[in-house]
Amino acid sequence: MFSHITLGTNDWAQARPFWIAVMEVLGHPALFEREGGIAFGEAAGPKTFVGPAFDGEPASVGNGTHIAYLVPDRATVDRFHAAAVAHGGADDGAPGLRPHYHPHYYGAYVRDPDGNKLQAVCHRREA
Repeated sequence: MFSHITLGTNDWAQARPFWIAVMEVLGHPALFEREGGIAFGEAAGPKTFVGPAFDGEPASVGNGTHIAYLVPDRATVDRFHAAAVAHGGADDGAPGLRPHYHPHYYGAYVRDPDGNKLQAVCHRREA
């Protein structure tokens, strides 16, 4: 559906450990790293880029914007949330069912160190 997403950071030293830890849990390897930024994903698939804004201005957070990463099970949602909070992210919605979306919707929300809103979500029924 998409090629890539790009999220800005104003403090790469603070953002880097967060993104390395979260993307490891999600199974998205680092493809390449350049000074001040990194790309995650598979060479032939969608990617997440994190780094300074291309225009050289301070990065800012979009109001009403969040990125939801699809994961295979609820345990991965839990690990995503724990890794994010342990590496400088902020809780923005603890792991749990969100039945107002559908009966098996299990997700967690966090903010990265720059305030970008992220989510891990599993749509599967757990046994």
